[in-house]
Amino acid sequence: MRRLHGMILRMLPGPILGWLGTLMFLLLMQFLIKYLPDIAGKGLPFLVIVELMAYNLAYMVVLAVPMSILIGTLMVFGRIAETGSYVVIKSAGISPLQLVWPSMVVGLLLTLGMIYFNNIVLPESNFRARNLWRDIRQKRPGFELRSGIFYDGLNEYSILVQGISENTDLLDDVLIYDYTDDNGAQTAIKSHHGRIRAPEGQSELVLTLHDGEVHRLLRNQKHGLDERYERLAFDRYEMRLDLSDFAFERTDPTEGYRSDRTMRTGDMIALVDSFLNSVEDSKRKLAESGLSLIQKRHGLGSDGYLSSPGPPNSRGASTRAVLKTADSSMHRAIYDAAVTHARSSRAMVDRIQDTVVYEQQRADRFKVEIHKKFSIALACIIFMLIGAPLGLSIRRGGLGTVGALATGIFLFYWVTLVQGEKLADRGFLVPWVGMWGANIVMLALGLWLMVYVTMDLKATPPLHRRLLERRRR
Repeated sequence: MRRLHGMILRMLPGPILGWLGTLMFLLLMQFLIKYLPDIAGKGLPFLVIVELMAYNLAYMVVLAVPMSILIGTLMVFGRIAETGSYVVIKSAGISPLQLVWPSMVVGLLLTLGMIYFNNIVLPESNFRARNLWRDIRQKRPGFELRSGIFYDGLNEYSILVQGISENTDLLDDVLIYDYTDDNGAQTAIKSHHGRIRAPEGQSELVLTLHDGEVHRLLRNQKHGLDERYERLAFDRYEMRLDLSDFAFERTDPTEGYRSDRTMRTGDMIALVDSFLNSVEDSKRKLAESGLSLIQKRHGLGSDGYLSSPGPPNSRGASTRAVLKTADSSMHRAIYDAAVTHARSSRAMVDRIQDTVVYEQQRADRFKVEIHKKFSIALACIIFMLIGAPLGLSIRRGGLGTVGALATGIFLFYWVTLVQGEKLADRGFLVPWVGMWGANIVMLALGLWLMVYVTMDLKATPPLHRRLLERRRR
């Protein structure tokens, strides 16, 4: 028995780690294909790109680990059944439960590891990835001239070059519009050829122009009138273009607003408690306001506002007495005061109700994320429970069969989980139902498969046939 358990424990890590690496590679390629246009062309340092990929590997691990566990377990136990070892094991009096429990221990350890990962590592990675994405999107694209196209990437400059040498830094037919004049005047610089270079250690470009002209319109600063047109010819003209705006600047990765996807579970639990306390306070305030309104409806004060309640008989008599003795202006004043009081009370009640609904929705959203972190982690041991008996029952460890089964099971689980999350976020489902519904279905499937393999129901007639045969007897 120990040898058998040791064999299973030696066989499990290989397929699980192998498929984990394969799935991580595929998810990483999908990430690069999707976000490559946002990364390319901005001159980002290589280490920044590596850091961004490392942060986004966190959510890939959450998807890849349960899937790799399911595929690896199906392959290992399918191979045991396919080679005939399972028949020998059953003939030796070893039950499937005795055969499977070491893999369940491995699934339990992986589940505990994923609980820590989902609650601690994943939120921090999502938070740092979001901050890094913000810094990347704020960075301007690198300096890049193209022949025959105006380049407007520099502040207060527009550059047109008709020819660029591929092997050197020579430029032909250069036209530059300079808007750096404080008076708003435009300066046009034309040159037959030039040279561009970037000094090492400096955030600027040096543009040296040869054989050209400068055209400038000088304005009168006081009256804004055209004073004179200036045309200068030059043999050599040097410009220094500031590229400091193109530098990549990092903000503090630990500061910023944290949402439900970037907050640790302990912080979310404390936040949910504060939301629920606010909801209870609002409900208490609403109940107290409603009670006071009911009490004040029984009597009217001499100033036209609702007064404190008295004995029932005296309230009705005093009200009728006031109304009988009041003139038309008093009736109008009482009516206006009652309408004003009713409107203010209704507005207060609506405001409190809106606050209750808003705070409850926020609390439910964070509850959904809390349940989601634990439900995905628990899927590791559930998929181990499904994969072991399913692999023994199909008796085939081939890649095609295993891949098709694992893909179908995981897609059903993931679609159910995502739809449950959406319904819970919108208030159609209780948060724990939306997040644990897929796990409950998968757990029921795993338990049924375990009973199916343990009782060897495949070798017995179906249940309806046995009931029919018993009835005939």
